Amino acid sequence: MNREIRAQQIRVIDDEGNMLGVMTVPEAIRIAEDRGLDLLEIAPTATPPTCKIMDYGKWKYEKKKQATAARKKQTVVTIKEVQLRPRTDQHDFETKMNHARRFLLDGDKVKVSLRFMGRELAHQEVGLDVMKKAIAFVDDLALVESQPKMEGKQMFLMLAPDPLKIKEYQKAHPNKSKQDTKELDELKNEEHGDDED
Repeated sequence: MNREIRAQQIRVIDDEGNMLGVMTVPEAIRIAEDRGLDLLEIAPTATPPTCKIMDYGKWKYEKKKQATAARKKQTVVTIKEVQLRPRTDQHDFETKMNHARRFLLDGDKVKVSLRFMGRELAHQEVGLDVMKKAIAFVDDLALVESQPKMEGKQMFLMLAPDPLKIKEYQKAHPNKSKQDTKELDELKNEEHGDDED
């Protein structure tokens, strides 16, 4: 910027985007100062290097504003985990899968993991049946992102919220989705309360 530019000759573009031609750095700085602006090197590898006359403070501010806007637009997808066992009884299974439904309604992905212990490893088909039951339980809200697969002593599958299915579900159950969201908020508050203790 300005006197930090080391090149002998530079190609200069003015603040309106017009090409002023090739000149020395002091000449370009004088033109920039006459307009109350700065000289900024924008293409140092070109021959000769290209510089632009601009308001550096304003340019920096605009870049910062663009970065903030981009951060606001991006959606953060969190992955929640629901852990099951091959012998999880029906009531516990439903409770855990209801949590998964709430997470999906909240826009989070859900990883369903099933841990095998000891001899249970010999009966992986039982675990696969549990996984199929889990998929069926959230079928009206989710897409199966990755099918059930084994990794060591664990089988897992990934569920992602399906926006179209969720929209249909919320249309059909307007009070239910609000209730689910309320229960999810209460659950989050309880978790935060435990963390503080």
